[in-house]
Amino acid sequence: MPTLDVPEERLRKFKYRGKEASVRRQQRVAVSLELRKARKEEQALKRRNITDCSPEPASEKPTKGVSLSLDDIVRGVNSSDPLLCFQATQAARKMLSRERNPPLKPIIDAGLIPRLVEFLKSSLHPHLQFEAAWALTNIASGTSEQTRAVVEGGAIQPLIELLSSPCVAVCEQAVWALGNIAGDGPEFRDVVISSNAIPHLLALVSPTVPITFLRNITWTLSNLCRNKNPYPCEEAVKQLLPVLLHLLQHQDSEILSDTCWAFSYLTDGCNERIGRVVDTGVLPRLVELMTSLELCILTPSLRTVGNIVTGTDQQTQMAIDAGMLRVLPQLLRHPKSSIQKEAAWALSNVAAGPHQHIQQLIAYNLLPPLVALLKNGEFRVQKEAVWMVANFTMGATVNQLFQLLHSGVLEPLMRLLTAPDVKIVLIILDVISYFLQEAEKLYEKDNLCLLIEELGGIDQIEALQLHENRQIAQTALSIIEKHFTEVSDFGADTGGLWWGTTLAGHHRGGSRQAGFTHTHTHTHTHTIP
Repeated sequence: MPTLDVPEERLRKFKYRGKEASVRRQQRVAVSLELRKARKEEQALKRRNITDCSPEPASEKPTKGVSLSLDDIVRGVNSSDPLLCFQATQAARKMLSRERNPPLKPIIDAGLIPRLVEFLKSSLHPHLQFEAAWALTNIASGTSEQTRAVVEGGAIQPLIELLSSPCVAVCEQAVWALGNIAGDGPEFRDVVISSNAIPHLLALVSPTVPITFLRNITWTLSNLCRNKNPYPCEEAVKQLLPVLLHLLQHQDSEILSDTCWAFSYLTDGCNERIGRVVDTGVLPRLVELMTSLELCILTPSLRTVGNIVTGTDQQTQMAIDAGMLRVLPQLLRHPKSSIQKEAAWALSNVAAGPHQHIQQLIAYNLLPPLVALLKNGEFRVQKEAVWMVANFTMGATVNQLFQLLHSGVLEPLMRLLTAPDVKIVLIILDVISYFLQEAEKLYEKDNLCLLIEELGGIDQIEALQLHENRQIAQTALSIIEKHFTEVSDFGADTGGLWWGTTLAGHHRGGSRQAGFTHTHTHTHTHTIP
């Protein structure tokens, strides 16, 4: 049967690379970049504080802000007068808090960062600490180069020390600044971790902490879980998991969203990483959150469970036991195509497992919404549904293949043979070839050929012989030559003993209990374009 000639780089993005049944779950890999990348509206890497008013820190009387030029600010921050230092720092912070075009680079180029870092240490002047921390927060919200300027200016350790400040406003602004630094990437995330920030951050999580503060803490903790190459160290993950599990019980939408994103980052990797999360017992709560009506919670909880079912058979079964298959049918029908797509992706990975998992997909009645997506979904969702069909087909028993065909899957697959996507067309041709191969073993090929003809499939496959892509043309030619040139009489037996499907998707006859042995020659490829 034809196989797909897939480059090695692409193969690394597939859940399965093994061609034999015995190694189908030995290679679990990351989902493609587009699926895993958190969109800006889903979770921001960095956040700039553009609030107009600053809270009054401690019990000190606030000083009215003074409008200063950048030159005035430079002179002020280098003054020995604490009042002038405060006025200049506050003016700099206001510049950096402009909603449009904040002067991050001019502030850095003016050499203000070292003085701002010094002001973080001014424990006798919490109002000055607050303004300096806010200014540094906004500088660190910029480009990686601008974040680097804050790190190389020595800000991390003083910011961590401010996590113990008696002034809540100062402490919260330090949390925010550290979140921006950690969110820049794995390098600075690891610097924050190695500076022992995690215990101080975790100590701030308490029932009495203001909700806005707790949101910032949770977001910062999620950034400490974020990024790979390398992943966060094992010790950091062990420290974070109990508190994240606790935060997942909260009722606030922002806290739940960021906590779910943290779990999605922690499950984005090898089986061992997935295992650390699954072993906390988090799955039932994640599945519960997959029923949320709020997209900001649903998206990362679904992403996390989707990551988990890229793990071992046992990890996938734990997700099934937690109820994921009860929830996914409604998500396949979700009004947002992005949710349909991720739900189909998760199911395609379940379908790539052993036939016991495939049987559970059938038992939870997931085939009808799958066929509906193949017929009517957006093309990017249809592609995920095609992958689910391909994975299902390659691991199914005879009876499971019968039920797949009985669901009416062939009709939309035939229509998708005209899709403007070479790889999807190749996968569908591969699936059709596999169906025909197995039908031939059961002496049912003539009946299946008749069904394919009724659906217009022969014309579609013949037309593909002239496709501009050589591999599609050769695969189509191979199917025609092998299966459609010497069929004796399509109408000789219309009982449909094996597939039991007509054009309308109705059952034609009884199931034939004949077994066969799979030889998995198809590369189980899966990506999210």
